[in-house]
Amino acid sequence: MRLFVAVLPPAAARDELEAAAAPLRPARPDLRWTSHDVWHITLAFLGEVEDVATGRLMPRLERAARRHASLRLSFAGGAAFPGAARARVLWTGLRGDHRALAGLAASVAAAARRAGAPPPDEGRRFQPHLTLARCRAPADVRPLVAALTGFVGTPWTVSLIHLIRSHPGPRPTYEALASWPLGLPETAADDMESLSSDAPASECRRSADGRGQR
Repeated sequence: MRLFVAVLPPAAARDELEAAAAPLRPARPDLRWTSHDVWHITLAFLGEVEDVATGRLMPRLERAARRHASLRLSFAGGAAFPGAARARVLWTGLRGDHRALAGLAASVAAAARRAGAPPPDEGRRFQPHLTLARCRAPADVRPLVAALTGFVGTPWTVSLIHLIRSHPGPRPTYEALASWPLGLPETAADDMESLSSDAPASECRRSADGRGQR
């Protein structure tokens, strides 16, 4: 299975960002724009993970989540990888508890490593972001980055992490396999319904215009 661990922003935060991104799309049909209903912030991309390792991974992710308190984030601005003049990825950044988010990502990566599913890019500096579009070839997205510079979304609370399966294809789909609350005792981990009202149901698969796994 192709897996990653992510934070899912609530609908209100996604709607704010969608309002900022939607006017930019018509002028750039050359980009593969991601769909706002599957937007996420990747904590660790795991790649292909065997079923046996997935079974070991889940309890370790649960323990990792319990070690971290909930945190506050908001979307802000725009940038590109590797750079705006010859971009491969257009993204929006985050304001808020950066140190706490980086610590959570490090714990997730450590849990995956101990489960036998080390992230292929482990050791690379964590750069939290949400992918807005991908470029089929290196593209100049400086006007798009400039248009997003003044955007600052409303802060929201991260209270869950999610293990998500990616189904690649022309329109990839995503399947939430499990979710765990941050900073809650083990006995509360089973009661997820009220905590995940803005997250996709685990049995649902949703499509996106881009690959969306990073």
